[in-house]
Amino acid sequence: MATLNILSPSPMTNSLFNITNYSRAYHNIYYNNINVKCKHLLFPNYTHCSVVSSLFSQSKSNPSLKSSPMQNHFSKSGGACSWLQESSMHESDAASTGQKQSLSCSALPTKPAQISAVQDLFEFICSGPLLEKMGMTPDKIAESVDKWIAYNSYLCRLFQLNELYLTIPEKARFFHYYIPVFLWCEDQISQHRSKFKDGEDIPPLVIGFSAPQGSGKTTLVFALDYLFQKTGRKSATLSIDDFYLTAEGQAKLREENPGNALLEFRGNAGSHDLQFSIETLTAVSKLTKEGMKMKLPRYDKSAYNGRGDRADPSTWPEVEGPLTVILFEGWMLGFRPLPVEVVKAVDPQLEIVNKNLEAYFDAWDKFVKAWIVIKIKEPSCVYEWRLQAEIAMREAGNPGMSDEEVKDFVSRYLPAYNAYLPTLYSEGPNGSEPGNLLLIEIDEGRNPF
Repeated sequence: MATLNILSPSPMTNSLFNITNYSRAYHNIYYNNINVKCKHLLFPNYTHCSVVSSLFSQSKSNPSLKSSPMQNHFSKSGGACSWLQESSMHESDAASTGQKQSLSCSALPTKPAQISAVQDLFEFICSGPLLEKMGMTPDKIAESVDKWIAYNSYLCRLFQLNELYLTIPEKARFFHYYIPVFLWCEDQISQHRSKFKDGEDIPPLVIGFSAPQGSGKTTLVFALDYLFQKTGRKSATLSIDDFYLTAEGQAKLREENPGNALLEFRGNAGSHDLQFSIETLTAVSKLTKEGMKMKLPRYDKSAYNGRGDRADPSTWPEVEGPLTVILFEGWMLGFRPLPVEVVKAVDPQLEIVNKNLEAYFDAWDKFVKAWIVIKIKEPSCVYEWRLQAEIAMREAGNPGMSDEEVKDFVSRYLPAYNAYLPTLYSEGPNGSEPGNLLLIEIDEGRNPF
């Protein structure tokens, strides 16, 4: 079996946060969001690292994993080490767009992952926390390990990481999180397309990503979108942010709800243009043929001194059919209205927000046919993550909110989190089906467990 020589220190450790840089640069270009929150988003102090190391050690001593579906696979197909054969594989596609930046973080481990052979890589993959709930067995992984290696190469190019020198946290983020989720999405696409007959127009599958702010959903969607592109799928991305009311609409909402802090700024139910949502999602779902094109709306959060406004349509990105998948993400996607007494017990100001939420199923959720819900332990994590991001921005010399401003900002979302997340986690999003729902639990470091 081929040996992977990745035991020397990495010369590219400082490029780790390019992952976040590129994700946020992508969001800046397409979402016009200048609040770039680079640090602490992807591998913040990697609190899960010791767990991953432990799992990795266990997998190496696990007889069931040593019983060689991997060895059988490679005895037929030969060594799958194509990821090592060309140095050009380490060049970043994203760098070619002129988005290249560099940040460093001394808190990151610099010791590379001790994976010395494809068998070890296979065992490392099998130790991932998401595989069981996705129904991925060691045999299935062994049959598709070439794809896992190829997907890892794509992600390394995108995030400008050298796949020969990935640390355990970096490998875990790719092999335990992004790639398994991508494969789950691929399976959902296959199920979706199988429902149509030959010759029929197949609408793109809309996959909804519901996750609190700061949990890493933007970076996850960014990575998945790139993997779809590299594997020949045409994909599009949308955020619930794209459907905020215009500045004029926001001002009107504020005037109609004096004294309600939850509707003073954009964010909660009521601050979105739902008719615009319906029109956009309906139109993009009809991009089933070559040559069919449309522009996707984007929101400019920097407009009007941060109050925001819909971006100029001339800046909106254009997509062309036939689309295979639409990745639709948002912090409150899938929330469902609750009894009035329940929301009033959380915060009396939620009553009107809850009433507004009744119209959101027809505007958003009914378009979503597969769901990924990222579950956090406590809503307080949102405050901690946002504070980390703003501190990092200030330390980097960029504009950032003060600690008090962060507290005020997050306080406008916490009532909705406290009210709606328990139902989202226990019953799933509004209109979801068990076979089309993936619930991913993450810890304070944004790592699945």
